[in-house]
Amino acid sequence: MPASIHFADLTSPRARALLDTGPAPVLLLPVGAVEPHGPHAPLGTDSIISTAICEQAALALSGDSTVCALVLPEIAFGVTRYSAAFTGAVTISEATLHAIVVEVCASLRAQGFRHQVIVNSHFEPAQVSTLRRAAEDAKVGFLDPTRRVVAQQLTPEFQSGASHAGRYETSLVLATRPELVEAEIMRRLPAYELNMPEAMAAGQTDFLAMGMDRAYCGAPAEATAVEGNATLATLTRLLVDLIREQVATEPRS
Repeated sequence: MPASIHFADLTSPRARALLDTGPAPVLLLPVGAVEPHGPHAPLGTDSIISTAICEQAALALSGDSTVCALVLPEIAFGVTRYSAAFTGAVTISEATLHAIVVEVCASLRAQGFRHQVIVNSHFEPAQVSTLRRAAEDAKVGFLDPTRRVVAQQLTPEFQSGASHAGRYETSLVLATRPELVEAEIMRRLPAYELNMPEAMAAGQTDFLAMGMDRAYCGAPAEATAVEGNATLATLTRLLVDLIREQVATEPRS
């Protein structure tokens, strides 16, 4: 078992040893964004969630005889145009995101790390479509909560489409980095029900057009660490299943 679940914590010889002996290594790539999440949650919410899912999956597989999961450094910037009117939104282009993901995965594959999985928690349509294409081009796995088969296992708020900085995401941050949530502000926020996918399909291309003048929708005041831990457990289970599927599809020779 490696000394750390984080790939970048290893020395080069220990990274090399993963390829030579022991369980098949699977590298997990957290992807998120830097953008406003209401007046209560951190700009890095999406990256925090992606990294937490990867870490929990790596810990769940600790000591496994067939698979060893390690967490790569996160890609913290994403395609973030919907929140451009708010301070703190940092966007990169689809081409840049695609290139970073594909080149990172290709570099690792060339060294012998064949099994990799992208984990994304920023659901702007351009981000999701870019990562789907990148996963296909790089021939790696992709945990995509926007897929119906995954979304159906998540919370009612997530399924409703009203989940940006609402109960779903805020609960996950409360479960992982509670010190970053402005709890007093959170508790005073009124619920704002909005089906974001429907609004996007109707041509609304920014938060203000959707009525999200405080950069959130859903019900953040209802968020709890208990719900966050339950959701994290579900996402972890889904990722562990995907990791095992990757190794079963292309076993170590």
